[in-house]
Amino acid sequence: MILNKNTKSTLFRFVILTITLIFLYLPIMTLVVYSFNESKMVTVWTNFSLKWYRALMNNDAIITAVGISMTIAVMSAIASVIIGTLAAFVMVRIKKFTGESAFLLFMTAPMILPEVITGLALLLLFVTLGDIIPVFSDRGMITIWIAHVTFCSAYATVVIRSRFVELDVSIEEAAKDLGAGPMKVFFVIILPAIMPAEVAAFLLSFTMSMDDLVIASFVAGPNSTTLPMLIFSSVRRGLSPEINALASVIVFVVSIFAFVSWVLTVRKQKRKERNAAMVKAALRKENTITA
Repeated sequence: MILNKNTKSTLFRFVILTITLIFLYLPIMTLVVYSFNESKMVTVWTNFSLKWYRALMNNDAIITAVGISMTIAVMSAIASVIIGTLAAFVMVRIKKFTGESAFLLFMTAPMILPEVITGLALLLLFVTLGDIIPVFSDRGMITIWIAHVTFCSAYATVVIRSRFVELDVSIEEAAKDLGAGPMKVFFVIILPAIMPAEVAAFLLSFTMSMDDLVIASFVAGPNSTTLPMLIFSSVRRGLSPEINALASVIVFVVSIFAFVSWVLTVRKQKRKERNAAMVKAALRKENTITA
């Protein structure tokens, strides 16, 4: 049987896609399956059990670490979006100003600096400030939050700036001509237009804060252990089935959010297509009546 060119291309893409999906998701599926294993040996299957999920719910250290990581991630994402929005506004709307090159450099530098260098620099900063401001001497959640905002705001700025560039300035100028002040133009015209980028920047900053290990290890104190730090220390002592259960819960929650986001996106796209079809039908009807 001779395959034509299109069939070969389709078959090749299918094979590559299958290999990629297996490479990406087989380890995750293995982790989820073994989270239901009764044995303490994470690689030896015995019987189906939920004991490790019950143990996870009773593990105060993990619950505390999850609470600390969630709190820091939400606070970091909010601060990063605010800073990123202001920085993007300055970059796009204010064309030339004194120190423009330095401003652009300092806003994007955390993206290219190694995390070890960033963590070490922040540690030295907090140690120095600890002699003046007592809150920095303990190196708790506040220092982790400041460190996370330092690098998350750079990524948020890039995401929001890409949306700012696409905005139609004539709409803002029309609003100003009608008497709207700068603040009203920003909150009524600009902010709704860049809201998808704001949400994307928030989710990106939240994810990066939750995932950070290196920088948090430098600036965290003994009473502010984040979830990645706890998992890393647990894995170094030997892989625990509770960690499998915790990872499975995280995968489940992320999958739900991804599915809901996909459903909302599909519905929004269908709504746009339906509205466009209604507009086209109305225009055809109007042209028919006019003719």
